[in-house]
Amino acid sequence: MKRDWKMLKHVLSNRQYSDFKELWERPQVIPSTCDVLIIGGGAIGSSIAYWLKQKIYREEFNVVVVEKDPTYTKASTTLSVGGLRQQFSLEENIHMSLYGAEFLRNINEHLSIPGEPPIDVNFHPYGYLVLATEAGAETLVQNSKLQNSLGAKNVVLTKEKLKYMFPWINTDGIAVGCLGLEKEGWFDPWSLLCALKKKASYLGAQYVNAEVKAFQYKELLGNYDENMKCFKKLNNVVIKTNDGETRTIKFAVAIIAAGAFSGDVAELADIGTGENLLSVPLPVVPRKRYVYCFHCPDGPGLNTPLTIDPSGTYFRRDGLGGNFIAGKSPEPNEEPSIENLDVDHEFFDNKVWPSLAHRVPAFENLKVKSSWAGYYEYNTFDENGIIGQHPYHLNVFLATGFSGHGIQKAPAVGRAISELIFQNRFLTIDLSKLSFDRFLTSEPMREANVF
Repeated sequence: MKRDWKMLKHVLSNRQYSDFKELWERPQVIPSTCDVLIIGGGAIGSSIAYWLKQKIYREEFNVVVVEKDPTYTKASTTLSVGGLRQQFSLEENIHMSLYGAEFLRNINEHLSIPGEPPIDVNFHPYGYLVLATEAGAETLVQNSKLQNSLGAKNVVLTKEKLKYMFPWINTDGIAVGCLGLEKEGWFDPWSLLCALKKKASYLGAQYVNAEVKAFQYKELLGNYDENMKCFKKLNNVVIKTNDGETRTIKFAVAIIAAGAFSGDVAELADIGTGENLLSVPLPVVPRKRYVYCFHCPDGPGLNTPLTIDPSGTYFRRDGLGGNFIAGKSPEPNEEPSIENLDVDHEFFDNKVWPSLAHRVPAFENLKVKSSWAGYYEYNTFDENGIIGQHPYHLNVFLATGFSGHGIQKAPAVGRAISELIFQNRFLTIDLSKLSFDRFLTSEPMREANVF
């Protein structure tokens, strides 16, 4: 019999952990039981798997990651432009991104594998440049003060300073800008995902290519709710493999880290469709976003930050030779259909290009070379991450809803979830305010800097 949740925590809290050992080849067999089941093998899920196995990588501690899309064609990670910034308005987000910056700086201390080449996520330390109109200037200034007080390093630039430092900018309508000086820029999200997944696998986490179809329960006899209904505990998941085979995996703990599809997975556990605590849904849905790659030989040069216009349009360099990528989130009433991943080129022509050309006149002569679309894990409640234990399903943890910022927060989120599982509390960064409980009390955690 698999250990129950309380016994598992007791055993883990008293166990001594050995050093890393060589990864051996094992047959790809779907296990019937595991200690921790992670639903979603993107950057967040793989980070959780890494941190769990980094604590205990012995064979008897079983971590299984279920990922339905092993090519990650629909994953939020692959859509990401790889931004790393501390220019947020909430302390929790600032701390997580600062932690992410340090993790990337020391990535080989965390994720290197003996005998393999060093990891390079191709970090470009050119910062973020967030521009604000007169109406948004005071908020930007106050946010900058908070960010610097917590360890970030950025500076607020006047309109004149902006023009001096970045002569390619049209400062019409701009009052101030905030430029990140350290620990900001962009990196290759695919490289980070691969490094996390590879190290988690090296430490013994098992990845299963399958889709979660249902959960199974056991009744907790003697435990009743106010309506005298017996409490139920999730203890099995039903999966369907890519070969069409249906299997069941028993678990002690489950973690929902399924990105844009986390809300759908939660519904399978009656979250949002049940009564009382189960009547509140996990408010994470997919939103389709476009990224456009264009060429402009006369565009801004090497020392160009990832720039965010007050219109919401962003751009950054993509290598050298006048190549750039850009995008923008649509207005709520313009959200595109999520039925496919077709790119809307009219959206670029009508919404993105005009903003680009207005802010950077050289972009009048750009030429789009390619584009792609992907799904964004959108938290409809407050556009902020959801991290922690579910209030009814106490053996279910949530790590989702980051609304475009998950890749840079993945290292911190993975560590946070591992702390909750092993120590029952946050140790590195207090993320209590980002728990599911805020949906029960209708207390949103609004982030001013959602781009």
